[in-house]
Amino acid sequence: MSFDVKILDSIHQISPQDWNKVCTIHYPFIRHEFLAALEDSHCTSAATGWIPYHLCIFQQHTLICIMPMYQKTNSNGEYVFDWDWADAYARNEIPYYPKLLTAIPFSPCYGPRIASLIPIEELLPTIFKTIRSLCDEQGFSSWHGLFIPKQQIPALEQQKLLTRQGLQYHWHNDNYLNFEHYLASFTSRKRKGIKRERRKVKEQNVCISAVEGPQVDNVLLREFYHCYHLTYLKRGRQGYLNEVFFKNLLDSIPEQIVLFIATHQEKTVACAWCFKNTSTENSALYGRYWGCLEDFDNLHFETCYYQGLEYCIEHNIQRFDPGAQGEHKISRGFAPITTYSSHYIQHPQFRDAIADFLEREISAIGEYKLQLNSLLPFKDKAQCSDIEPV
Repeated sequence: MSFDVKILDSIHQISPQDWNKVCTIHYPFIRHEFLAALEDSHCTSAATGWIPYHLCIFQQHTLICIMPMYQKTNSNGEYVFDWDWADAYARNEIPYYPKLLTAIPFSPCYGPRIASLIPIEELLPTIFKTIRSLCDEQGFSSWHGLFIPKQQIPALEQQKLLTRQGLQYHWHNDNYLNFEHYLASFTSRKRKGIKRERRKVKEQNVCISAVEGPQVDNVLLREFYHCYHLTYLKRGRQGYLNEVFFKNLLDSIPEQIVLFIATHQEKTVACAWCFKNTSTENSALYGRYWGCLEDFDNLHFETCYYQGLEYCIEHNIQRFDPGAQGEHKISRGFAPITTYSSHYIQHPQFRDAIADFLEREISAIGEYKLQLNSLLPFKDKAQCSDIEPV
């Protein structure tokens, strides 16, 4: 069986129809529209260190496989941190950048990274023969695939790739009828704490509403972006994403967007931008971008977590991924889940050193995860078995 591999320096070299026929359109982050919004707004570009370099496989001139990929000249916006690896390369006067990366730019979102019309396992030898050739011929130090589904890891390890593990905190909908039903699964002390936090928001006369993407107008978009951008400026930074990116998404995939808007005295004071996986089998809400203009007690928890939980329960959404990091999520019922990434390291000595590091890191993460599970607020800890997103 022969395949034709092409590397694209723009998502627009493939039509949206052909691309989306291969990928799962229910998962928003590898849709043509999402990647095009990043590219057209110049959020992924040479200037940001995210140069499009997408890998596509054709069979008899028909697109059968896509793998979003980027040339990276830094490690910004990745959320699987390899700064120490880059520093080690630099100390040995070996270039770490450019490298190749398959990930969702600026978003630590677990999910498919390779989509195919035929079993992916049949294509992995071709994909990684190409990756190795690119590293040899173009001078890339490595390839990294971030937040990859667990079920694909064994096949990737057969390609001699290294596996790295991490932790995120996700919520699983155990057929809850409403938020009170959900809280009933908590211990008394934890339940009272959540109610106290939510009551505090109401006492400050802050109202929060969910606005579906098709109802987000230009005024609300500007208010959201003002909140998002100002939150970065307060920390002396610039946001990775610009207003054009968000506008492009509202124009192209509004049905997969929901905003939680907090208002005080009829003024928007905070916003949380979420995406939806619209699959009936694997429905999910993804909390991605947050911003606020003023400080209110517990407003972040309410806007980014509790409102999302209520939305999931009301709409029978199975999983809520609220974003990276944050042990404070555990007391609110978000269970630690293992995340996976795969790595091809070209330099043999560094490959051996990184493999040794990863073995020790995985052991430490396993022990830490057991500790975190003991901190979950549920009366029945048995309901907190590992939730592996798909």
